[in-house]
Amino acid sequence: DSGGFQMVSLLKLAEITEEGVTFENPFLSDNNDKEGETNSGNKKRTRQEATESGSMMLLRPEDSIYHQNNIGSDIIMALDDVVSSVADDKTRFQIATYRTLRWLDRCFAAHRRPHDQNLFPIVQGGLDVSRGGLRDVCLAGFRERDDKAPGYAIGGLAGGESKDDFWKVVDHCCRALPDTKPRYLMGVGYPLDLVVCTGLGVDMYDCVYPTRTARFGVALIDGEAPGTLRLKSHACSEDYRVIMHGCKCMACAGGYTRSRLHAMLKNDNPLAVSLVTHHNLAYMMALNKRMRDAIKNDAYGDFARSFVRDQYRGKDSGGQDVPKWVKDALAAAEISLD
Repeated sequence: DSGGFQMVSLLKLAEITEEGVTFENPFLSDNNDKEGETNSGNKKRTRQEATESGSMMLLRPEDSIYHQNNIGSDIIMALDDVVSSVADDKTRFQIATYRTLRWLDRCFAAHRRPHDQNLFPIVQGGLDVSRGGLRDVCLAGFRERDDKAPGYAIGGLAGGESKDDFWKVVDHCCRALPDTKPRYLMGVGYPLDLVVCTGLGVDMYDCVYPTRTARFGVALIDGEAPGTLRLKSHACSEDYRVIMHGCKCMACAGGYTRSRLHAMLKNDNPLAVSLVTHHNLAYMMALNKRMRDAIKNDAYGDFARSFVRDQYRGKDSGGQDVPKWVKDALAAAEISLD
């Protein structure tokens, strides 16, 4: 994580300039003071005073790469200027797109370990997939720097935009990015998102969803959409099956029934959350393996159709109809559900 997403999640605590992003430490700042005054009754400090006191931190592209080089991860990310996908500010999106390209050059220049760490640029440009639009501007800039990029990330999504806008940006970027380098979709996502976007050409994902939803006692399973099992629900109180038959996670392989997990969650037993977390991660890893095997066997279309039909049996069969965005996205990937 380069720190770019925190420009969205911590926007109220950040100031973005060409130099970098200045974050205000929420633990050392006066953000929680009432009426603009501190607990001591003094007026709120100026930004300069906050900087001198150590409650402000400037993160430049060079700083981001320095820290990531020290961490030593196999894939590191360029610091990009991220704008919420639902923001209504064309000028801000334009500034962010061009700044992302300028910051990328600074990231490449600061990268000390290109021989063993892969620095991925991140495509920005909001939801603009028009011909010559902001996504095209960013992609064109990346093509000029392709010799330095071992792979690419697609950013600026999963922030509340419509699913129709979401898949169109993914499709647009995948068609423009080289087939010979991995494409990483940041912040995505739900199992259905992975199945659809893999069809569009995405190779890699990351998301907090499997672990975050586990903390609420929700397990991921195959079957009717949304593909989840609410273990805290009364229906699980006397269900003596494991979460999902055939799963090799610690919960399922260990024989923890839905009923037992229900009781543990209701009693705030932390082990239950750990077990559901392990299950959800195992489910997502297994899903990725299934997708990878289908691609290797040149049968991804069949896999995607089966997965979608399993989740959406149709109203005539007592289930739900396939959402239009799923049909349209898979059609763009030349996968017919008929």
